[in-house]
Amino acid sequence: MLDQVLQTIESRKHQSLSALKEWLAIPSVSTKPEHAPDMQRAATWLADQLKFGGLEVSIMPTGGAPAVVAKNKHEKSRPTVLVYGHYDVQPPEPLDLWTTPAFEPTVRKDENGFDAIYARGAVDDKGQVWCHVAAVLAWQAHTGLPINITLLIEGEEEIGSTHLEDFIRKHKDGLKADLCLISDTDQFQRGLPAITYGLRGLVYEEIFLTGPDRDLHSGAFGGAVPNPANVLCEIIATLHNADGTVNVPGFYEDVTKLNDSEKSLWSKLPLDEKKFAADLKLPTLNGESGFSTLERIWARPTLDVNGITTGYQGPGAKTVIASKASAKVSMRLVPNQNPQKIREQFEAAVRSRCPKNVKLEFVNYGCAEPVIVPIDNKATQLAGEALQVGFGQTPTFTRCGGTIPVVGTIKSVLGIDTLLVGFGLPDDRVHSPNEKFDLAALHNGTRTAAALYQKLAAL
Repeated sequence: MLDQVLQTIESRKHQSLSALKEWLAIPSVSTKPEHAPDMQRAATWLADQLKFGGLEVSIMPTGGAPAVVAKNKHEKSRPTVLVYGHYDVQPPEPLDLWTTPAFEPTVRKDENGFDAIYARGAVDDKGQVWCHVAAVLAWQAHTGLPINITLLIEGEEEIGSTHLEDFIRKHKDGLKADLCLISDTDQFQRGLPAITYGLRGLVYEEIFLTGPDRDLHSGAFGGAVPNPANVLCEIIATLHNADGTVNVPGFYEDVTKLNDSEKSLWSKLPLDEKKFAADLKLPTLNGESGFSTLERIWARPTLDVNGITTGYQGPGAKTVIASKASAKVSMRLVPNQNPQKIREQFEAAVRSRCPKNVKLEFVNYGCAEPVIVPIDNKATQLAGEALQVGFGQTPTFTRCGGTIPVVGTIKSVLGIDTLLVGFGLPDDRVHSPNEKFDLAALHNGTRTAAALYQKLAAL
């Protein structure tokens, strides 16, 4: 039966791409309140597609953006798989850096001459969710899916899945499954698909500094009052040491060292560090000394400033000492680091470096645990076989430098492990202008999803 399903997927390639374009054209930006109607439209559009496939579908309130939950007819004799994804996307700014508008999906050649679809959300995560939806629809056009499937597609992943844990706890019985499946990660490179077994955790904080009660003339007051912009820069400059390590007391005390087998596996992966830098238009790479690029990205904790706001930002000059300054700071964590502990250590370090005549405040935008999922199990073996069907290539095992908070939530609330089988490419410009999804990856990912449903029936 799988052969017939794959033939259906092949025959629907153009139809499937056209449908994805429709979904990508909906600006489902969760971080901006003005896009709330678009969030509802995006959820409704997806629900309608799944209804066309004969699934039982609900658009469910969460306290924020709605979640789409869909199920086929469940049978007691079959394993149940929970497929998680998200339909919300990052803001598209800066708009002037897009070759074509972010919400006008366009197919064109990428820098390497391969066809790709360009749009915000193309690969993160609408395109990868669509691989599963298209595979489900292909199975439903034949005898129906060979497993029990529940799809949970939420709308708040890009803002920290604020309401998701409460939603999963509230609907725990309806979301029971033997395994969770997520496609929100990448292949290692074109032609080398991957199963991801590790994710970094996250702490995201914003620092707010306030000096004088109003903006001041820099000539009349400069040198006599604290300048929040100067203070902020001074604090940020202390957060790293010359060797690339993070200068926060206690930051590394719980870090688990990388084992020899992982080091050996990663050293054999075909990463050309000079090309890696060149592709980013950089003369050289940098980072924590004593570690390879993959080790820095996958297995070492980091701290990065993600945004700074202070002072006059308009054209021309304005000689002003700003009353306020702020910086957004994210910390990626590795196994055994506790997000709450790291958050407290970070805040303590910043407080100790802030002058007493400047008011300091923090806002926390979320914490997520680092995750390692087991790879020596039947489900992982079956996923490898499915990737072989979909891509014609034996996959490798990788970690991911990013964070998918729901993996930890699903483990703690539902008690099940997660398979991370993604179809994107490292150069897909996730969260950046000109985000794309390679069309071959879109098609092969759909084939993989279809094969994986059959393979997982053997659990």
